[in-house]
Amino acid sequence: MEHRYSWSWIEAQVALAAESWNGCAGRLLPAGPRYSLDEQRKRERAYDQALRAVEREARRVPRTPTARLLAQRRIVDAFPPFASIALDLNAEAIELLTGSFLPVGTQLARWARGFDRTLSVADIVQACRNAWTACGLQALLGQPMELTPSIFAYSLLYPYSDNCLDHPQLSTAEKLRFSERFRQRLSGLRPSACNAREAAVWTMVQMIEEQYPRSSYAQVFDCLLAIHRAQEQSIAQLCRGGRGDNSLDNSELLHISCAKGGASVLANACLVQPWLTPEESRFSFDWGVLLQLGDDLQDVREDLGRGSVTLFTRAAARGEPLDSLVLQLLNFSQQVADRMNRLPHGARLLKDLLRMSWRSLILMAVADAQQFLSPAFLAALEPSSPFRFGFLRARNEMLAGRQALYAVLFDAFMEAGPGGQSELPLPGQTLAVADVAPTAELCCLRSSCA
Repeated sequence: MEHRYSWSWIEAQVALAAESWNGCAGRLLPAGPRYSLDEQRKRERAYDQALRAVEREARRVPRTPTARLLAQRRIVDAFPPFASIALDLNAEAIELLTGSFLPVGTQLARWARGFDRTLSVADIVQACRNAWTACGLQALLGQPMELTPSIFAYSLLYPYSDNCLDHPQLSTAEKLRFSERFRQRLSGLRPSACNAREAAVWTMVQMIEEQYPRSSYAQVFDCLLAIHRAQEQSIAQLCRGGRGDNSLDNSELLHISCAKGGASVLANACLVQPWLTPEESRFSFDWGVLLQLGDDLQDVREDLGRGSVTLFTRAAARGEPLDSLVLQLLNFSQQVADRMNRLPHGARLLKDLLRMSWRSLILMAVADAQQFLSPAFLAALEPSSPFRFGFLRARNEMLAGRQALYAVLFDAFMEAGPGGQSELPLPGQTLAVADVAPTAELCCLRSSCA
């Protein structure tokens, strides 16, 4: 029997996820590894040693294909000693990261640059994060780990659309106008693209349609429409109260995050394996909720600045420490991990890596948001991190200040591989954004789509 993901199904999953989230309130710090100060410093030295190796390669700026390939190999070779010391990973885990996840990210970056040379490093990294989630789902659902055309397309859809929907100079009405046209395209209609960005978005949808024809895989497009509807609700909800909105209660804010995050990873799961069991659907949805709440914590300072309201900005704006929300998120992460462990596929090694990555996401977000947490809580939580929070924050600030240096290395890294395996399987009768003459995107959105 064909399984469909109606909006009522999404709402039911939101309710289940919210129930799980609320059940994690008031709990103590879940069990996990603990690190002494000496152990943290040892890991920090390994971190800095690997960072210096990468920066040496960035400053060399290799010019020939052979030199770029050698630089790539030296960077990859710097990872095992770092991962072994700093992250306690064994050789099998390191091989999974460098031999499976890294090649997928590299291939996606090459395809993305081939499709649209104007994409920023940040856009491509955002797309890689989604593709890596899809790769994890492939293994957890018993599929080979690979970058498919539909996963590539879906991974780029939201850097393109998010950049429009988050554009500070676009009004809510203009964002909703673009969103309406995007919804029409996801529904199977074919409105003419009115600018280069819409041409790119339409092409990504077409790539998904060619791998999964609508007549046979309606559930795939159910998921894409669900995440789109969740995004539209998020825009409209923010508009309802404006900056510093106090009209939304916490259950509404939780609903927004659950719907957006849950539908996003559920769509990834359907692109990996269109027919999911109820347990697979539930896990995929909850994983998405976890990632969205983790992003909400990670973006608390930025969201406060632009007036975007989440559970975390609501508490921070009221002067409430985020201690209890961070504990709740760590416990929710443990619940999602427990649900993952019940899936029949996926090696224990992969599941352990995913659990570690979720915990690391939260701890790194805490390091960047220390001003919103109490000193006593930070002192109690810090031994759970392999690195001191002050070290993580200082390195993040340093890396942010060296983006130009790493962009040079990124470009060289993308050009280092063989071209034959990196050919982007574009659909027929479409136009790559790289072939579209540069336009003033903001003017196009305002004039052509009016």
